[in-house]
Amino acid sequence: MAEELGEQSCAIIKHTNPAGAAIGTSAIDAYSKALMCDPVSAFGGIVAFNSIVDETVAEKLNEIFLEVVSAPGYTDSAIDILSKKKNRRIVKQKKSVLENKISVKSIPGGIIKQDTDRIDLIEDQLKFVTTKKPSSGEMKDLKFAWKIAKHTKSNAIVFARNDVTLGVGAGQMSRLDSARIAKMKADEHGLDLKNSVAASDAFFPFADGLIEIINSGATAVIQPGGSVRDEEVIDAANKNNISMVFTGIRHFKH
Repeated sequence: MAEELGEQSCAIIKHTNPAGAAIGTSAIDAYSKALMCDPVSAFGGIVAFNSIVDETVAEKLNEIFLEVVSAPGYTDSAIDILSKKKNRRIVKQKKSVLENKISVKSIPGGIIKQDTDRIDLIEDQLKFVTTKKPSSGEMKDLKFAWKIAKHTKSNAIVFARNDVTLGVGAGQMSRLDSARIAKMKADEHGLDLKNSVAASDAFFPFADGLIEIINSGATAVIQPGGSVRDEEVIDAANKNNISMVFTGIRHFKH
């Protein structure tokens, strides 16, 4: 995930879902912002960087227990500091994960092999379906939130602002519940969702999930579209004066 976000980015993963992610001005800035999203769930998690981990970052990482730290490189002093924690794995990325073309999962009696999800947004295929259009800042955050939602188990709802995750709802049977959980997590950690954006990994089957997101404070939403109730959802967005973008791409991670 960190590689897809670009330089000076950080992702904190817990049980294969993002507990936080951010793009910062430095590795320490990105980590601090990512941790802000859900510092409780980050405990015992995996932290991945897309830049060199130095002594300052290592000291910050040692403030909580982390199972794995992954980065393209480390300073010698950072290795010494990180090694002080028992049972920690320090991983150096020798090969880009973006080069992996095949995903393999085990199932009872065999395996499932499929192409890795490397699909990204196609700019000229985005559909701006509401009367209100997203600002350039909102569009930037929508693209960021979309990348996080891609790596979040379905049903996924991700709130973000200024290249920082604010709330993540993952793996629920109902998209509405995912929206509520994302809001609950943001409230739990004192993060205001006012003027945030939200990404959904699949379409809204009803308008209720979108309305929950709007009531949480989001002003722009990105989603695949394609529901038989798209017009109902678009009408709800217009009624509440928010912008909404259809991508035509569904990730739906399982």
